[in-house]
Amino acid sequence: MALPLPIAELKAAHKLLTEDTYEMRPVERGYANRTLYINLETLEIKEKPVTQQMKDLFTGGRGFGLKLLWDAVSPETKWDDPENELVIANGPICGTTGYAGSGKATVVTLSPLTHNVVDSNAGGYFAPFL
Repeated sequence: MALPLPIAELKAAHKLLTEDTYEMRPVERGYANRTLYINLETLEIKEKPVTQQMKDLFTGGRGFGLKLLWDAVSPETKWDDPENELVIANGPICGTTGYAGSGKATVVTLSPLTHNVVDSNAGGYFAPFL
């Protein structure tokens, strides 16, 4: 059985591609009022606003994910096109312990199997920290 590598060796084996700063802002009724957009091809990182209309019309992580994917792709986009996006989202009650199942992140993209929209979710600590 192989032993895990020491932290220094792990860090040395990786290359930092880009870096960005994050400005802490208050969360209002579960919303940070912004999304983080990362383009893996150009390594561009930017914030995109979450409008009141988006909050009114699209509910939770799945709704946000579907809206962001809809805005990003065209009817001709295939699952393996660079235009296809991988959206990771959560809803306004994410991490609230009073609601079972609220600590999940939803992943939305175009499916390689069906060539249609697919979503899945994951629990744990990731979504509340997102």
